[in-house]
Amino acid sequence: MIEFQPTKYHLKSLCCDTEFPDKNWELQCPHPHAPSLVRAIYDKSKFELNPDNFGLYVFSNWLPINKILKGSGAPVTYKSQGISKHLGLDQLYITFNGYWPEKGAFMKSGTFKECEAYSVCARTNSSEGVMVVASAGNTARAFARVCSDNKIPLLLTIPLDNIDSLWFEGQIDPCVRVIACESGGDYFDAIHLSNLAIELDGFYPEGGAKNVARRDGMGTTVLSAVSTIGKIPDYYFQAIGSGTGAIAAWEANLRFLEDGRFGANKMKLMLSQNAPFLPIKEAWDHHSPVILPMDDDIARKQAEEINARVLSNRKPPYAIKGGLFDALTDAGGSILGISNEEAQKAAELFLELEGNDLEPAAAVALASLIKAVDENLVDPKSLIMINITGGGIKKFKQEHQVTYLKPEKIFALHTDPQEIKRQIAEMFLF
Repeated sequence: MIEFQPTKYHLKSLCCDTEFPDKNWELQCPHPHAPSLVRAIYDKSKFELNPDNFGLYVFSNWLPINKILKGSGAPVTYKSQGISKHLGLDQLYITFNGYWPEKGAFMKSGTFKECEAYSVCARTNSSEGVMVVASAGNTARAFARVCSDNKIPLLLTIPLDNIDSLWFEGQIDPCVRVIACESGGDYFDAIHLSNLAIELDGFYPEGGAKNVARRDGMGTTVLSAVSTIGKIPDYYFQAIGSGTGAIAAWEANLRFLEDGRFGANKMKLMLSQNAPFLPIKEAWDHHSPVILPMDDDIARKQAEEINARVLSNRKPPYAIKGGLFDALTDAGGSILGISNEEAQKAAELFLELEGNDLEPAAAVALASLIKAVDENLVDPKSLIMINITGGGIKKFKQEHQVTYLKPEKIFALHTDPQEIKRQIAEMFLF
């Protein structure tokens, strides 16, 4: 850990506007009311880079942290040449999260989930005990790497079908443990395991979208873009599973509006899901403030069919106050459905025209940009940011030897909850 002056901030409830200090890993307002996100309010309302810091922590003024951890990379924004010419776009900027040393991108997990992991694990007043993180794959890989390097106890819960996502350069420290739901389970089933774990003494939830450090860590993609371009983009493209990254982008946009030096517009949120798994798109298309009911078996089958399995979240923070529905309502935008075939073609195009491989979710985002241009959903002269949430994984694996982390326990989907908790408790000695 590097010597660092903690960021000065407090928290604000988006339901009742109560402002309160971040005493102990606060995830919600201290007052009882309808579910609501809380937001970090920073003492420094003017955007300012900290070039003396490294990696993600150049953005530390707008991160709720009290320490700097080793090994982080930062999003890299550059003006596209190949894709922009191919699509006839005047101002397309790519914010790349992943491994691309030639561009200055050094996220060894190949995913922007490192942004949230390095922010969450550096957050003020983190609880003692074992952090619990549920993941469809990329988040698990990022948190495992960060927690291993910095000796932070961690329990990961993941669908067994996504276990190949847990690849790493070098060995993972024993402070990181993994359990999985059986083959055929999905991210929602992994969340079920994590919810049981946090009922045990000595375990605490990372918090997902409710954790301000997760959202503001993801929001550094917009900080990267605006600091590079010098103004707020007109459109923001990203593939979504939970939609937390889109919420984070909206919140970063609001901070730039308060700053006042980077324009007065709100980026239209151009979001995408991998068909046929489209719960957020279907809700938004019906103007529904809540996710529509889904049959568990059908949802699991749809999750199996998509290539971008990290996008298979059945319980996203959509309806919660300050969540995705509010973000889309305030900023405007669309949600596009993208097939596996469309995403694959987009990935091939990026490799050919930009020069690196894309993670499946990022390919979905690029395919949505292509579709939006084809369907005249964007002005080709407008300022467009696309969040490439993962890339360079094939490149990294070609240049490094990787190992795979296996789960210590695999639970059937209908295992008795008390038995699951008993076996989890046996894995850790306090």
